Amino acid sequence: MQPLADRMRPEVLDHFVGQDEVVGTKSFLRKAIIEDNIPSMILWGPPGTGKTTLARIIARKTNSEFKQLSAVSSGKKDLMAIIDQAKESQRLKIKTILFIDEIHRWSKSQQDALLPSVESGVLILIGATTENPSFEVNSAIISRSRVVVLNKLDEGAINSIIQRVLVDEEKGLGKLKIKISEKAIQLIAGLANGDARMALNTLELCSAQGKIITEKLIKSVLQKSHLMYDKNGEEHYNIISALHKSMRGGDANGSVYWLVRMLEGGEDPKYIARRLVRFASEDIGLANNTALLLANAVFDSCHKIGMPECGVALTQCVIYLAKSPKDITAYEAYEKVRKDVEEFGNLPVPLGIRNAPTKLMKDLGYGKGYKYTPKVDSSDQQYLPDKLKNKKYI
Repeated sequence: MQPLADRMRPEVLDHFVGQDEVVGTKSFLRKAIIEDNIPSMILWGPPGTGKTTLARIIARKTNSEFKQLSAVSSGKKDLMAIIDQAKESQRLKIKTILFIDEIHRWSKSQQDALLPSVESGVLILIGATTENPSFEVNSAIISRSRVVVLNKLDEGAINSIIQRVLVDEEKGLGKLKIKISEKAIQLIAGLANGDARMALNTLELCSAQGKIITEKLIKSVLQKSHLMYDKNGEEHYNIISALHKSMRGGDANGSVYWLVRMLEGGEDPKYIARRLVRFASEDIGLANNTALLLANAVFDSCHKIGMPECGVALTQCVIYLAKSPKDITAYEAYEKVRKDVEEFGNLPVPLGIRNAPTKLMKDLGYGKGYKYTPKVDSSDQQYLPDKLKNKKYI
């Protein structure tokens, strides 16, 4: 009943594929594991890249006490119990390694409880996270740990994992004598999107349908490729940045690609539409005022009809914005003025352009000498406060 992906977890470093930069023959981490001299570390990478597997390999290799917590189901009470045990082990000159899966799910206060023990050497921390540690893990913990980045597995690595599963008769599918073409294996590897667990889950589901696995069967099992897109995580900001920069660079093809990636990943189309309205002013601005009108119309379309119908309207807008000439005059002017507003505060309005609805205000000089532009030459009239009298923003 144990899932295939869990049965096939590598137990030794030599079977841990696709992360040569992390555990290659000359890497610091391999040397630290072999010498049983593990530093505190944060393992950061997408799902299915081997974070938990690597922690288990360390657990088998080390002579230290190895403890494990899941941030989803544990809390401060569980942590303090392990810390008490670790202090006792330390007195016996035994090191304790604590692996915390999904450490980003712990609150800041729970993470803070780790600090004294990590800092004093009572615990060696191995935290695993799919989220950018810069945002989700306390900076104090990061400063006391090595951040180890595990990248998405390439198709070659996933292909080799699948091949090993197909011949392994003890833990894999070797006894089933599965018939599958190289092209079908490549399809699974490609649709896995760098996630070994997804690839093995797909293979296991297909094998349950029979001994012959075809491309058609794989597609029917998956329905569609699984896209990595966390609407609240780093990938969200990476992809909206890619969309923005593609449009700014005039690349309509790249722009549409990143747009569809977001939409197919489940992004709210109104979020994208709001960013397009901003782009129309910030990057195109005075070069093409129609861009802002179109962006607003598309935002309205997203609000009225939603997905999937508004996807074409967003695509139309993205192509138009990418191909439009760019002018950042308005954006730069706003930023320049904003800095002066912050520096000089509430500067008084020049008397000549103040409103004078009462006799007292007129007597005080409000509106005195104002030149009515439609009838009088006002080229020398002052509109900025005295401290900014001759300032140019445009």
